[in-house]
Amino acid sequence: MAQYYVNNHAQRTGEHEVHRRDCRWLSAVTSKTVLGEHTTCQSAVREAKRFHANSDGCATCSPVCHTR
Repeated sequence: MAQYYVNNHAQRTGEHEVHRRDCRWLSAVTSKTVLGEHTTCQSAVREAKRFHANSDGCATCSPVCHTR
């Protein structure tokens, strides 16, 4: 299982990206919500949608869940 976070600031395209703890881009995120431990990025994105309806996975650390 991996720890996931959602960026509280939307991307220019409107979505809030979900990152794994080991993602190289997570250190650039200044405001994030802890989503907890998940076995898949899909369950982490589902949890993120409780906070931000327009959430998807990071293209780098969660490409399977990246939709834009």
